Amino acid sequence: MGLRRDRRNASLRLATAVTGLVGAALLVTGCGESRHANEQRPSGSTRISVTINREEVIVQPTEVAMGAVRTQQIPQNQSHAQPPIRGKGPLDVTFVIANQTEADAHLQIRGAEQARSGTIYAHSPGSYGVELPAGSYVISAAGVPGAEPARLTVGTYRASSQNDVLLP
Repeated sequence: MGLRRDRRNASLRLATAVTGLVGAALLVTGCGESRHANEQRPSGSTRISVTINREEVIVQPTEVAMGAVRTQQIPQNQSHAQPPIRGKGPLDVTFVIANQTEADAHLQIRGAEQARSGTIYAHSPGSYGVELPAGSYVISAAGVPGAEPARLTVGTYRASSQNDVLLP
């Protein structure tokens, strides 16, 4: 009888030890990750249309990131404004460009940030992405000497994209 009792006690101690180790492992791995699903996502890229013709460079809109913008949202978010992002970093801008001249051109951005696009071929569309901090900018077309430059103002407002569907 004594031998059986020792074996049962040893088995019980082994089972208790294994259960304790498995429980400790689950506790350590179950602490969760440091990123939470509710954290605000970065804002999506702001699109700005640019038309280059012989007389002028046309920028639409001329002001961006000045405040919350009404956008079409999914029905459950319709009556809620886009939540702002707490940081005031640069605005991700995508310029959608139409070169309506006979000459190849480069989009030139001067202001708080300086930038120059690749070649926008004559009678062709193009796009150019850049991050712009808040400030005033002059948008011109290098390679089209008669084109009057346009002005663009970038504000400090940044909206989270967490209410937008199919964005990262």
